[in-house]
Amino acid sequence: MSKLDLQQYSVRTDLALEAKEIAEAGGGKPIPGVQAQTDEEDGIIVTKLQVENEQGARAIGKMIGNYVTIEVPGLRSGDTELQNRVATKVSQEFEAFLERIGVGRTAKILIVGLGNWNVTPDALGPLVVENVMVTRHYFELMPDQVAPGYRSVSAVAPGVMGTTGIESSEIVQGIVERTKPDVVIAIDALASKALERVNTTIQIADTGIHPGSGIGNKRRGLTKEILGIPIIAIGVPTVVYASTIVNNTMEMMQRHIQSHNGDTDKIFGMMNQMEDNERLRFVKEVLAPLGHDLLVTPKEIDQFIEDIANIIASGLNASLHEAIDSNNVAAYTH
Repeated sequence: MSKLDLQQYSVRTDLALEAKEIAEAGGGKPIPGVQAQTDEEDGIIVTKLQVENEQGARAIGKMIGNYVTIEVPGLRSGDTELQNRVATKVSQEFEAFLERIGVGRTAKILIVGLGNWNVTPDALGPLVVENVMVTRHYFELMPDQVAPGYRSVSAVAPGVMGTTGIESSEIVQGIVERTKPDVVIAIDALASKALERVNTTIQIADTGIHPGSGIGNKRRGLTKEILGIPIIAIGVPTVVYASTIVNNTMEMMQRHIQSHNGDTDKIFGMMNQMEDNERLRFVKEVLAPLGHDLLVTPKEIDQFIEDIANIIASGLNASLHEAIDSNNVAAYTH
């Protein structure tokens, strides 16, 4: 009998923080080789996570490197003042991230917006590119007229292989070879295991990125090994799997019934005794053969995706150009 492949039934997430939470759920103990520090201020939660070695990388299924996760549970409320504060926080954290990994203030930057313009949950990258401040052409054509406090920034949205017939990494590699940037910043949509993190969470990582990873379609990635220069990935979870929603809903129902002193065993029976991953595998076994394990996004995704793209673009503008005040980026949010 062939061995059952349980990987297809595992929790799907692109967030290192969630991968750490899943790994810790089994024993509840800190994971060797993974360090994390969390701070909260005015509704904005920042977690700095470092995967130090191969042991830690295997434990959580993420590459060795640095990850910064910015969670803002209230972000979907449409509060403009909160959005401005988040943009400022993104700017400050990204600037600190650049310094921590050794990217200087004069480094030339190429911003790559991955994703499909025509699919709203996947349009994050192109929308960010549309709103970032590009300056490379000024440095190339009239360098003596560039004011102090700006650096060379270029940007491109290479599209998806389904419309171009070319891997995004091949397009970016060609651009890198011709334009010679020092660093690539790649923006892409991700998938989460938690409903509350969809469109409310931003992840920054120095481990590269794989186009299509948010929908489980990993192909040739954008990494330092491939491009020959550092690459920083910025991602926002915009979708969640239907199986994850079902599993989360069952868990919330259990907590709700328990909070009212109800007997969950009478309602859930054996499923009440299952571990989270075990219950998720059961849900996937039911949905997968029917083709019902769909990728789901909130109905308000049109507004959410524009808001989060503007936040990221404004944060990048402030962190990449010293002339823009990183403590007040409201004027640069479209």
